[in-house]
Amino acid sequence: MHLTRRTLLAASGATAVGAALVPAGPAQAAGAERAAGQDFDALLLRAESLTTGGGFDTADPDFAAALATLDSEAEELWDTLDRSAGRTALWADLSPVTDPGNFGQSYTRLRTLATAWATPGAALAGDAAIADALLGALRFAYDAAYHPEAKESGNWWFWEIGAPRALMDCCVLLRGTLSTADLTDYLGVVDRFCPDADRRTNSPTLSETGANRTDKAVIVALRGLLGKDAAKVASARDALFDVRDSGRNSLFQYTSSGDGFYEDGSFVQHDVVAYTGSYGTVLLGGAAWLLALLAGSPWAVDDPLVSVMYEAVERSFAPVVFDGLIMDAVRGRAVSRERAGDHRDGAAAVAAILLLASGAPASYADRWRALAKGWLTRNRTTPFAALATLPQLALAKGVLNDRTVHAGARTTGSFVLAGMDRVVHRRPGWALALSLSSKRISAYEAGNGENLHGWYTGDGMTYLYSGDDLGQFNDGFWPTVDPYRLPGTTVDTRRRDDLGSDAGTSTYRPANTVAGGAVLDDRFAVAAMEVTGAPGSTLRTRKAWFLLNNAVVALGAGITATDGRPVETIVENRNLGARGQGRLLVDGIPQPVDQGRAGAFGRARWAHLDGVGGYVFPEGAALHALREERTGTWRAIDTGADTAGSTDPVTRRYLTLWVDHGISPTDGGYAYVLLPGASAAATSVWSHSRPVRIIANDSTAQAVEDRRTGLTAVHFWGAGSAAGITSSGPASVLVTRRGPHVGVAVADPGRTQTSLTVELPFRVRSVAEADDTVTVVPGSRTVLTVEVGGSRGHTHHAELVQ
Repeated sequence: MHLTRRTLLAASGATAVGAALVPAGPAQAAGAERAAGQDFDALLLRAESLTTGGGFDTADPDFAAALATLDSEAEELWDTLDRSAGRTALWADLSPVTDPGNFGQSYTRLRTLATAWATPGAALAGDAAIADALLGALRFAYDAAYHPEAKESGNWWFWEIGAPRALMDCCVLLRGTLSTADLTDYLGVVDRFCPDADRRTNSPTLSETGANRTDKAVIVALRGLLGKDAAKVASARDALFDVRDSGRNSLFQYTSSGDGFYEDGSFVQHDVVAYTGSYGTVLLGGAAWLLALLAGSPWAVDDPLVSVMYEAVERSFAPVVFDGLIMDAVRGRAVSRERAGDHRDGAAAVAAILLLASGAPASYADRWRALAKGWLTRNRTTPFAALATLPQLALAKGVLNDRTVHAGARTTGSFVLAGMDRVVHRRPGWALALSLSSKRISAYEAGNGENLHGWYTGDGMTYLYSGDDLGQFNDGFWPTVDPYRLPGTTVDTRRRDDLGSDAGTSTYRPANTVAGGAVLDDRFAVAAMEVTGAPGSTLRTRKAWFLLNNAVVALGAGITATDGRPVETIVENRNLGARGQGRLLVDGIPQPVDQGRAGAFGRARWAHLDGVGGYVFPEGAALHALREERTGTWRAIDTGADTAGSTDPVTRRYLTLWVDHGISPTDGGYAYVLLPGASAAATSVWSHSRPVRIIANDSTAQAVEDRRTGLTAVHFWGAGSAAGITSSGPASVLVTRRGPHVGVAVADPGRTQTSLTVELPFRVRSVAEADDTVTVVPGSRTVLTVEVGGSRGHTHHAELVQ
């Protein structure tokens, strides 16, 4: 039996009502809640099934492997659990238990043991000694550390989310063995530290948002079910919509600033951090879990506003999921977590989508299952089955074994996610993500000992993904990469102090306004960012990227600094793995593969790296190359209370390419082209034929022409002209000409203009279609007036006829 909506409903004995997982409105709640007395036990059984996976075939090799993983984890915890009468901690490495990080992790470990005890077929299933030890451990943790009289200290999250969620899960799994007195105490401590999902307990004026609100809603719902408190369950449901504050922080609405989902596909948490792949996944997973839990009950959620969550799957997640991994550009400080790589967080996102599909309308669910099947079948580097819990595996097996579900192709297209300063360009065989920042979106988030070396991750870092190299950013990348040489960035070479060693999280928003771009025909994009330098640096750079069918053109202009330090632009810094060779050609000449080998090429025209693709330098470049082994530890970048990495050394080989702009450059620049997946021969041909011409690369405008597709793309840093196109102010502009048809896209990624005038260098006879914000005056030099004010960096379109 697989975990589906039908089996969940059957497991609880509830009757499926309607097609959606969602609350009867508040006006209907009172009568429904009075009739809810018989539903608590049924929903607790469902909660148990959601945690253990329900029934499954232990002879199935995938389930057997997942069960063996659970057994191994639980048996290690059992063997090391201190069960002595005079204990001062539950595990020696989590002492003292009064430390929030220690009791928080203790509850998490107890949940793993309780899950193994409650899972049919597990080695510890139903063991009376396990149950007795768990009851004693929960009582010890309550008496010694986590009780209503305790005062919050350290990281609030352990008190209000981490510990209470794990405690409630334990109570669900052990509910048949818990005494009434113990259960009363544990519900009481949850009432103390997580009484509702609307407010931060240690700061009652602070409303919860995004993933934190979802986490708390799940906790309050479980507390309500365990205490047979219908009002609590209703409050958990209503918190999803933020009934208390008239929907201000509802999870089922789009936002235009701060935390939540944006209509353009962005997701932000902590007000200014791009977080689809961490907090966004938590929100989606928590909401899907609660919708599945409450389905068919008096508290079911059946409001049409839930469509916002449904739309987020393809609008917010599909662009940043590549063959089952979720891009590091949207994982914030989580990139430094050894046990939460892009594949593991990606697996969590896939599982959340499949759980949401179990109760979504078929018009959504059928598309999501096809997407998921494609992700699941293409990722052979870290297969989903090796990462999934039993419930997640059950969902995946249901899709993989369903012959009516066909594996979806990779998502393709160009996505400017203006709400979080991210740009993603996807072709059939590869994808590229740009991590930008501005005064609106932080360059990085650090804190609680996490992401200690994230200084330049938001300065235009370029993530190149290939179906042949899914381990690039997951295989020891973050502890071993040179954090001063992240691909795509232009940096000075000063040494930096560790970030985020203090309690709490911190962000850094630079002063620049420009970060974003425009998209045309969902297949071409221009992106731009002005790098203004972090405190202590005078570096200024204007960077633009032109995202084309099979190439990415990267331009830099106005590179200036006065600090007396060298400035570099990093073209590539590729992780070759523990033993990779990766032959490098420069202008057709093979370079040595010896580790530690450095080379300088005065006027390189092209380079090629096996397994990655080509690099073309249209104007020639003073290129530097370095092949080296780098050793680091996860602990050096993450010392968090529950995320700290290992001190074991990790060694990986890298091939780095960069352009040296010299010490304190004035008005420097660069130009290079990435050709992902191209052969050496194709790279050489591209270098000589130059199918894409660079028309401008200065502090006023950066522009290219792609003769094959009829595309001209410009980013204007101010009023000016380039490639025959004139703009009245800073703007990203793309124009295509295909026969008599002309497509135009315009955006103001700096959000500083109210209106832009764009003049085209050719005659247009008529307007086929245009956004309401675009006015066109045809003529020998056609003029478009674009009302960009209030559009928050989004693209405006027009289709014209010559």
